Amino acid sequence: MSRIVVDETYCKGCGLCVSVCPQHIIEMDATRLTAKGYHPAHLTDAARCTACANCATMCPDVAITVYRDDAGSR
Repeated sequence: MSRIVVDETYCKGCGLCVSVCPQHIIEMDATRLTAKGYHPAHLTDAARCTACANCATMCPDVAITVYRDDAGSR
């Protein structure tokens, strides 16, 4: 299964990843704050993630790592 991981050490809650996700499965976690006081981004539905990497490309703080499941692409 493809997925993203957001490193909350670097995420400043800018929301750019949310705006570029074509699947609309990234959101800011309004219930949590990072150590720096930001609402971090998080993936809401890993099953729908296509690993397009738009979010990682757009992230100005390089806080997102994309993991692509290549097993299904054979």
